[in-house]
Amino acid sequence: MTDEKLDNIKHVINGDYIVIPIETGYIKPNENLNSIITPAKELMKDNDYLVIAETPISVSQGRLIDESEYTPSLKAKFLTTVWSKYLWGYILGPLLGIKKRTIKNLRKLPEQTKAHKEVVLQLYGLKHALKPASEAGIDLSNAPGSYVSLLPENPEKVAREIKDEINKDVCVMIIDTDATYMKNGKYFTGLPIAIDGIDCDNGFYGYFKGQLSENMGSTPLGCSENMDVETALKIANIAEDYQKSLSTEMKTIHSVKNVLGSEIDSVTVEDLDSITHTPAVIIRKKSWKKSFIFMILLK
Repeated sequence: MTDEKLDNIKHVINGDYIVIPIETGYIKPNENLNSIITPAKELMKDNDYLVIAETPISVSQGRLIDESEYTPSLKAKFLTTVWSKYLWGYILGPLLGIKKRTIKNLRKLPEQTKAHKEVVLQLYGLKHALKPASEAGIDLSNAPGSYVSLLPENPEKVAREIKDEINKDVCVMIIDTDATYMKNGKYFTGLPIAIDGIDCDNGFYGYFKGQLSENMGSTPLGCSENMDVETALKIANIAEDYQKSLSTEMKTIHSVKNVLGSEIDSVTVEDLDSITHTPAVIIRKKSWKKSFIFMILLK
């Protein structure tokens, strides 16, 4: 599909790139990814990027945990109330200049967060549980009821498999909105996984160091191609820019009520399926020929 054929296709322009959203219903646990792959096959052309959010991949893999089955330990309660809510919400957060939205959310952590901390402790350990929020990339906002989704298993393998199904010379990337940071020319993240070139599984230590480093934006978890980190981050952030523009974005548990009108623990699959989801975007470099003509017309 050429740029000229996009007139009837929903898209936006981001600098030198065209962003084409793939809209779906809610991808349910253990459901295949055909709702992403089928339109990608139709719309993509060689050299395009397909950038997919991590949560639909995880949910389709059935990587869901019911946090109501976990009883918070004393350590989990301490990490939730003393460490995250008060120490980070009122002292360390403001001191280190973390986002005002994050500080606001930390100060009103719900009771269920204690069970969440217990999940993080048991599955990922203290290194990740010390992170005041978004621990280990666990997503609380796009799963029904008291379920949460873990990061996808082997995202690089998944990306390669999706590329094979599309059967074109394209690049498939799976990303997480949790940050990658850079200090002294080296990239790192607190997340348990990331593409080659990004030092990962640093947990709280990566997060703390990140507050004193440059935030490079979303983290590529897996890619169908061997790609340099700078390019991968650029493409990941173009995709994230589009997601941020959506009224249905549910980045945190506190945005769930605004979007769905439901409390986090009472969200059903039907609720999640009642809104349009954008689990992936196609990113295409604008045609130099078309850009050149446009520049001439401007003159």
